[in-house]
Amino acid sequence: MFEAHFQTFDEPESGVALTARLSAFREELTRRKLTGFVVPRADAQQNEYVAPSEERLAWLTGFTGSAGLAIVLSREAAIFVDGRYTLQAAKQVDTKAWNVESLIDPPPESWLTKHLAAGDRLGFDPWLHTFAAAERLAAACAKAGAELVAVDSNPLDSVWTERPAPPLGAVSVHGPQFSGESEAAKLGRIHQEIARLGVEALVLSDSHAVAWTFNIRGADVSHTPLPLSYALVPRDGRPVIFIDHRKLSNSARNHLEQAADVAEPDTLTARLTELSKSGASIALDSATAADALSRLITAAGGKPVRGNDPVSLLKAVKNATEIEGTKTAHRRDAVALARFLAWIDREAPSGALTEIDTVEALESFRRDTGALKDVSFPTIAGTGPNGAIVHYRVTRKTNRRIALGDLLLIDSGAQYEDGTTDVTRTIAIGAPTHEMRDRFTRVLRGHIAIARALFPDGTTGAQIDTLARQYLWQAGIDFEHGTGHGVGSYLSVHEGPARISKLGTAPLRRGMILSNEPGYYKTDGFGIRIENLELVVAAADIAGAEKPVNTFETLTLAPIDRRLVDLNMLSGDELSWFNDYHAKVRHAVRSHVDEATKLWLDDATAPLSA
Repeated sequence: MFEAHFQTFDEPESGVALTARLSAFREELTRRKLTGFVVPRADAQQNEYVAPSEERLAWLTGFTGSAGLAIVLSREAAIFVDGRYTLQAAKQVDTKAWNVESLIDPPPESWLTKHLAAGDRLGFDPWLHTFAAAERLAAACAKAGAELVAVDSNPLDSVWTERPAPPLGAVSVHGPQFSGESEAAKLGRIHQEIARLGVEALVLSDSHAVAWTFNIRGADVSHTPLPLSYALVPRDGRPVIFIDHRKLSNSARNHLEQAADVAEPDTLTARLTELSKSGASIALDSATAADALSRLITAAGGKPVRGNDPVSLLKAVKNATEIEGTKTAHRRDAVALARFLAWIDREAPSGALTEIDTVEALESFRRDTGALKDVSFPTIAGTGPNGAIVHYRVTRKTNRRIALGDLLLIDSGAQYEDGTTDVTRTIAIGAPTHEMRDRFTRVLRGHIAIARALFPDGTTGAQIDTLARQYLWQAGIDFEHGTGHGVGSYLSVHEGPARISKLGTAPLRRGMILSNEPGYYKTDGFGIRIENLELVVAAADIAGAEKPVNTFETLTLAPIDRRLVDLNMLSGDELSWFNDYHAKVRHAVRSHVDEATKLWLDDATAPLSA
């Protein structure tokens, strides 16, 4: 009945079958007189989704999560993951060959200082680490009396004999009806930032920044319309875009050449070297610029100036066209979500559906809009204990049948040309237990607290993150991920610099779009998450206010399962928010769905009363 076009359910290679690769890699390290090597889950631009040719960590270890790092020593090996991936890593890697360790607390450098011996030579690829990451590795090596060695070529690539070719996705122009601002206007704002920084040039090492600046999109990585590329923007003169010419049609090249010179990627190092010979100060993005770029500029006599990429903030604050586009995308997405949720309620109680069925169905309902370009990330659909795996991805091997008494957690998103969506719903299949309703309602109250928050202009995500956790904390529980991330405009579903988390130090500014997604996960039991996207807007006037105050406008339009709400736990204001939200969903969606879905929607959004 349904099928997925943008997602697969193949089981990744994993476990004991990959130990031969580890042995071959160790032999190559010995040949190069290295006693160890660091393998990050990264490409040269620190992208979240990387091309198959850059999946070195997955090839070596079997771990397929979006964040991680491996350290291979001659005596032992460890893989480092954060709290989202602890369960996944333990299942995917051969734990007899690899220790699974924390990526955050303590960090990998702590492990290194304990396991390196004096005189060891630890190798790393400077194209796959930022300057700060390389500095941390160097400090750990120094503490242990070891040496950090920057390699000219990656030894893992020497043993990865079947490594795929780099991608050549076609570049498309992101027109003014979607972008809302010309390349010339964006470059004008970027030049102001270059002047403020007092540098001769800015390197755009983040392909998202290149895509936004020059109003292009691409197809080089999964689920994000990204054209892998670099740009060099001088204080004076024309910018240069470094991109493989095979990705460019005549129209795409003509578009780019209106604002910049176009060059091949392998000429970037020569251009930077030439510019650096004059002693130029060149701004680099601390988050995405490879350590290799810092080394190159310094070696040629230039001065690398590391800091936050100014384009990151410019891109995060959406203009009126982008905001209206994302609202249109969410209204479109809402129709697909309503059809899907109605279908789940009809079909799931029979016990015939599986997790894969739900992923295929939801993608199909989105394709029925006629506007779907891709999913914005692989759909997370976990029922029962699989829902407790925060970034679970169903495969044919793990595919679980949905049973009465389960909670189904489904986290998904879509890429439309006018906007990117991301939404999570937790659905009761049959009667939920008291514990499920208690945990769900605590998560809901935290979600509502964020949605209703009032905060002074300049407030950071770290300052409001606690609002989402307070009701969980009261029960002695928590969740091991951030409360929210930034979202791009037909770009990355995970966009910086702003986020709602303990680490969210960037101020939230009007025009930013962030997710609001508190959760709760009971290992081997069930998972709960409620996620909407929120737009930072000016709050209504507050009498006597002494500074500008912001709030959130909820963009996502999908019912939240009423059956999981414990009314006795909600305040009057929380209940009003819940009912008002459902009235808004009903108004936006009802006239665009079939009669059966209308009946379901009326019931799913009916007011709750105390």
